[in-house]
Amino acid sequence: MGGRRIERMRILEVKQVVEIRNYTPADEKNLFDMMREEGAEWESYWGEAGVKKYKAALSQCIVFVAYEEDELCGFARCRSDGGFGVYIYDLLVRKQKRGKNIGRGLMDKVCETFPFDVVYVMSDVDVYYEKQGYHREGSIFIVKRS
Repeated sequence: MGGRRIERMRILEVKQVVEIRNYTPADEKNLFDMMREEGAEWESYWGEAGVKKYKAALSQCIVFVAYEEDELCGFARCRSDGGFGVYIYDLLVRKQKRGKNIGRGLMDKVCETFPFDVVYVMSDVDVYYEKQGYHREGSIFIVKRS
């Protein structure tokens, strides 16, 4: 072998830590910027007609945000009915961050926060939730449109 020594290098993948915590008003700009990036699908929240109503909704809901360093990666907005169930109204993960279990982490945070309640999600993206292993329970109907 001619005295050559082969060293094996271990390559470590550096994983970014995602912090999931309660939303504060300081997160508002980042949250609306992220929704704006999603485009027309979220415009009813960030657009001129809905932004004031959505800010009011945020103040009345339990909202969790996921950050990777200083970048908002996702959020979940939910409400508890006081003992029978928790309803997740919104779950959004930034497009560039999808596939990293951030959405699952946000859902887990809701479940951990309400360990004795059933957690439901109001979905228009059923394929995602089915892929996560969640099961459909009923449906939702619009009774009155504002």
